[in-house]
Amino acid sequence: MTEERADDTVEDYSLKLRPELISNNSGYQAGDEVWLYNPARRKGRSPKLQKSWEGPYTVIKRINDLVYRIQRGPRAKMKVVHLDRLAPYRRPHEELVDRDDHP
Repeated sequence: MTEERADDTVEDYSLKLRPELISNNSGYQAGDEVWLYNPARRKGRSPKLQKSWEGPYTVIKRINDLVYRIQRGPRAKMKVVHLDRLAPYRRPHEELVDRDDHP
């Protein structure tokens, strides 16, 4: 195996083990709303039936491609979390038609 080919193989292997080394341009921006994955387990309750997602949180700052500072409300404590624990929050659709206008 040539030295050049060996370097490519090592680099490919590293990216498979550490996918965060690949740049993430599609992350969240300041002001975006997100869900936070926080699987808090309570004694005596089935983990399957517990809520694992909390939110919505607001992204305050993108520290780097993988780490974000988020906050639940204006007076709440800020949290620093990894991108893997975040999911986009989509607001429920408001009714398009006002019910008072139609019988």
